[in-house]
Amino acid sequence: MSQSWVERKRPERLEARYEFDSYQELRDFLDQAAELSESKGLYPDMGFGNDYVNMTIHADEDGALKTRHREFAELLEQLNEKFSQDRE
Repeated sequence: MSQSWVERKRPERLEARYEFDSYQELRDFLDQAAELSESKGLYPDMGFGNDYVNMTIHADEDGALKTRHREFAELLEQLNEKFSQDRE
């Protein structure tokens, strides 16, 4: 898994922070992340400011992170990388 995502225990979850050059870039990322969430049926907790978003993917009710959580985190990482490449 990407270094952006950190696995935490008690409760099990994945956390990441992404930073952007502008609010508009953040909004574009959030819109695409929302589409990804809908398609995968996973909805991370998100807190954001003018140019960043903190994301948390929580484990299922049984308290364990599954492959689908890690794969979803990787898809979000790929989306962020796309935005990073567009900045270059």
